[in-house]
Amino acid sequence: MYRKQHSEQPEFEDFHLSFGGHLRSDNRWVRLAKMIPWDQIEARYAEKFQSRTGPPALIARIAVGSLIIKEKLQLSDEETVEQIRENPYLQYFLGYQAFSDDRPFDPSMLVHFRKRVTGEILSEINDLILASQADDDDDDESDNGRVGDGMNSEAGDDETSAEAENEGSLLMDATCVPAAIHYPTDLSLLNDAREMTEGIIDTCHAPDVGTKEKPRTYRRKARKQYLAVAKKKKPRMKAIRRALRQQLQYVRRNLETIRSQYGDDLTRLSRYQYRSLLVVSEIYRQQRKMYDEKTHSVSGRIVSLSQPHVRPIVRGKTAAPVEFGAKISAAKIGDFAYLDRLSWDAYNEAHDLPRHVEAYRRRFGRYPKTVHADAIYRTRENRQYCTERGIRLGGPPLGRPKKNPTRAERHQARDDERARIPIEGVFGRGKTRYSLSRIMTKRRDTSETTIALAFLVMNLDTLLRQLSFTLFRLLMRLFGYQPWRLAITLITD
Repeated sequence: MYRKQHSEQPEFEDFHLSFGGHLRSDNRWVRLAKMIPWDQIEARYAEKFQSRTGPPALIARIAVGSLIIKEKLQLSDEETVEQIRENPYLQYFLGYQAFSDDRPFDPSMLVHFRKRVTGEILSEINDLILASQADDDDDDESDNGRVGDGMNSEAGDDETSAEAENEGSLLMDATCVPAAIHYPTDLSLLNDAREMTEGIIDTCHAPDVGTKEKPRTYRRKARKQYLAVAKKKKPRMKAIRRALRQQLQYVRRNLETIRSQYGDDLTRLSRYQYRSLLVVSEIYRQQRKMYDEKTHSVSGRIVSLSQPHVRPIVRGKTAAPVEFGAKISAAKIGDFAYLDRLSWDAYNEAHDLPRHVEAYRRRFGRYPKTVHADAIYRTRENRQYCTERGIRLGGPPLGRPKKNPTRAERHQARDDERARIPIEGVFGRGKTRYSLSRIMTKRRDTSETTIALAFLVMNLDTLLRQLSFTLFRLLMRLFGYQPWRLAITLITD
């Protein structure tokens, strides 16, 4: 059950602190709280609760705000709760009326928050925040022609947007977001599957201990045979094939035991065990097929027992030619990044160019003037698509390069390559400063929430920096662009 909150939060001066004092208006969490449209988020969040019975859920501001705090500060679930408990600014950010030293909620609630606040909802929140900031910037000075001037365009009037000329620049690229799994091998995956089936047999046989004989699993022998190959630094292919055959036989035997002796009553299994049993059956089918056909590829290949949704993504990078996780396509418009596609299956990102362009038009009411992407996007179909809409696709034209290009052509090619560099910076920033380098969540939906949350927090941090820079410029204007007077004033204050 969910109860909408109609009470407005007090200003930071009225936020009650039991130990005295008051909150500062220039604190980052106070400024961040004013940037987020909490009322619209709550309306979207309330749709997740259909039942009118049960205890009331925590409000949307606490759910979304806690996830933002965790991602921004890069904390664990337990540490996030403790930081909220100790910090009055974080409690103000979550909508509390006064500081409280009590535990706000159990750390396990963050798992439920990630389930309810889906990646789709976070993408909508991201668009709402950036759209509201763009409307506010319409009354300010222009951005002096920087990349992404289309951020300030209006998308409300269809007739106006249809007649508007193309404006702004769109940068796009794709990358893989690795999941937190160990590097998978066929032998280790079969060993995990065998151990899971042995645990399932133990659970099913538990009520019959002392009355029936337990089915044999040969677990000690199987473990010994696995370690005999796994501990070798460079095992021969013949030894690996023999070990795979042995593990396949043990998994097949255990699955037949479960099917024949306990197939009629699997209610003793937990939800996780039952789901794992289905995954093990598919793993056995795939591994058996690859073993018989002597191949290393199969459609929908499972590489992790605990995360069966993860797929191998071939990227061709020097350090990691194959990565295991979600593949994402992102766009950078102005200073902000947008997550336009997330898939757990490999795909050709060249087909995403129309998706990015149409998303740009949906957000800003017009097509971009230029599109900058790497060579894989510059297909004949994408060039024709951009030409029909009056969009210039950056990069050299198709065909054999000119032997003697003009000075203007050389400068244009150089500028096009430079223009797409910031999108690479988005991925670098997300993987070094935020959680895109290694997704620690296990479920498919919570992993998608974590990825979308990283883009949202990146944009919020960008807005905070822009606000700080704007205040600095206003102070500079106030003191006649004399830095020494500004420094003296700040020191005396």
